[in-house]
Amino acid sequence: MPDTAIAVTCPHCGSVLRADDRFCAHCGFHVAWPARVHLWQHWWWKVLLAGFILYYLDMKSLAVTGNPNLVPTVLLLGASLVPVTFVVFLYERGALYDVSLTTIALTFVYGGVLGTLAANFFEEEVVRGAGIFAMLGVGVIEESAKLLGVVWLLRRREYATELHGIVLGAAAGMGFAALESMGYGFTFLLLSHGNLNVLGEVLLTRGLLAPLAHGTWTAIVAGVLWRERVNGRFHINHKVIGAFLLAVVLHALWDWTAGAIPIDIETPGFVLRLQAVDVAIPALSLPIPALVIGVVGIFVLWRLFREATPLQRLRIV
Repeated sequence: MPDTAIAVTCPHCGSVLRADDRFCAHCGFHVAWPARVHLWQHWWWKVLLAGFILYYLDMKSLAVTGNPNLVPTVLLLGASLVPVTFVVFLYERGALYDVSLTTIALTFVYGGVLGTLAANFFEEEVVRGAGIFAMLGVGVIEESAKLLGVVWLLRRREYATELHGIVLGAAAGMGFAALESMGYGFTFLLLSHGNLNVLGEVLLTRGLLAPLAHGTWTAIVAGVLWRERVNGRFHINHKVIGAFLLAVVLHALWDWTAGAIPIDIETPGFVLRLQAVDVAIPALSLPIPALVIGVVGIFVLWRLFREATPLQRLRIV
């Protein structure tokens, strides 16, 4: 008798899928989702916990020994901990296991290195002043610079969906945030003549704010850019321009309100002392306007993420 096996096709391009495919091999469309796993099986909180322990041990060693060789490690761990955790969270939440960790890591590094280089060069040459128009200029430059870390993947057919753009954009933006935080931490460490409390406050504050800023804004732009691309090429339309302008405006308001509307939430530092553990949490000043602006960005990203991750209905022929 003839083979009457049921064939399943991609709802996006119509290509025939294998039974265990979660992504279409032709167009990259996300066609199936793995079963949900328990919290203890996720990696994001393990990365956060392990990174915090390593950062704490390095900071305590630096405070006890005063060895300047530990400074780069403290800066790297303190500035990268939250950005890396945020990317791992989105990676697992979107179940993008078709994207290699190497690709995610390279995007993180490219977004950080290329983004900071381009941003610093053009801001030094172009932007003057601290008004809202100058901040808009900073927003245009930095939001464009961060995209340099992710556009090299636009022609990869297997990374074709909006969800790919969101996660890869977040990686590029968080790479930028991590290197920028390292720079600020190093600068404040020098200005404070080696005061580790100041360094801890800068790294902790910027770490807590990082998911509300660079990573979210670049994820929004890259997600829409991926959704609107055609045949693996740039396709700039009003939706992509709108997403970019939204990121620029949020970025400019974030920077401008820091000086124009200095309203902060003051949180006192505290010390936890046990027999074998001595943990000091520095005092924080979290800017209320930036928190509000960050929540707006997170809301937009959440809407895009939900739009990009429905349970797709497969076509059976």
